[in-house]
Amino acid sequence: MDFTPTQEQTAARELAARIFGDLSTHERLTAAGTDSDAELWKALCEAGLPAAVEDIGLLGLVLLLEEQGRTTAQVPFAASCVYGLLAVSAHGSARQRERLLPGIADGSVVVTGALPATAVRGGVPGGLSGVVPFVPWLRDATHVLVADGEHRLWLVRTADARCEPVESTAPWSAGRLTLDATPAERLGGADAYAYADADACADACADACDETYEDVLATARTAFAGLQAGVCAGSVARAVAHTNTREQFGRPLAVKQGVQLRAADAHLDTEAIRVTAYEAAWRRDEGLDHAAHALTAAWWASEAGHRVVHAGQHLHGGTGADLEHPVHRHFLWGRQLEAYLGCGSELLQELGETIVQGETEREAERWTEAETEGEGDA
Repeated sequence: MDFTPTQEQTAARELAARIFGDLSTHERLTAAGTDSDAELWKALCEAGLPAAVEDIGLLGLVLLLEEQGRTTAQVPFAASCVYGLLAVSAHGSARQRERLLPGIADGSVVVTGALPATAVRGGVPGGLSGVVPFVPWLRDATHVLVADGEHRLWLVRTADARCEPVESTAPWSAGRLTLDATPAERLGGADAYAYADADACADACADACDETYEDVLATARTAFAGLQAGVCAGSVARAVAHTNTREQFGRPLAVKQGVQLRAADAHLDTEAIRVTAYEAAWRRDEGLDHAAHALTAAWWASEAGHRVVHAGQHLHGGTGADLEHPVHRHFLWGRQLEAYLGCGSELLQELGETIVQGETEREAERWTEAETEGEGDA
């Protein structure tokens, strides 16, 4: 494994850090309230950062999302890159790529995702039907990538669906998506898989749906874990700055052993989130299996992220309880990401099931190879 960023990834990260640092300020975030910052989103798109993700890969996106998390910038960057650019470029049909990718790259098309799979019914006459209670950045989106109960992925235009505003813990411009025979387009196209034999077609389509769904879900988990790494890093940085300048009995709070230990634990938790997200992203970019690694990153982001943002607020003392203080935004974002990625125990259970399934498949392959060799010797 080599997580060393390429020159292109480093340049993109530095540019993102500069734009987020200049425009995602405390004053601008306060003025934006719970809405996204349209001017910041325009600046990011004009700088070519969403478009660059197709070239710098998921690891590059994780690096950019770290910078967003540090400043808790209110833009649909993660959602549109994961559910839009990466999903369409990897699994969309040629026509879908030609039609959607230019708009996603320049920001005129914003895609969000209704994942994991929901009770939405797909493939029925007339389109999709069902309700998704929470979709991040739905109010900013032009399209939603929806997963139905059979793990099929559909692109839905928000103009064709009913979208109602929903306030969330963090200002994610979220909404409630209601589908009632809503027109939808299958990701990859309706004719992505065609077989003469009906049974073979059904099996192949089911396998392909699962593979596509699992890849998009793992990519999303990895990307949002990277965002959590940035949120936590920003919280720790604010706590360090506060405890170095705030004095008690004539001495900085930072010289107290209890403060140092709490900050050190938060730093190590942040590094664990970062390195697991890097590994999962690197594996996807290299074409390696990354589902279990994405779950590992999501577990760290959920469990350790909770600890870090609580520590950051605690180390600010009474100041951390101020709803208008910048560190409180990191707390809200950390808790929102924890909820979005899923409960730690559920992620751990899914990770265990994924590992067992992988071992079972490898054992079956070994038996098949042994039988083939035995037939050859005979």
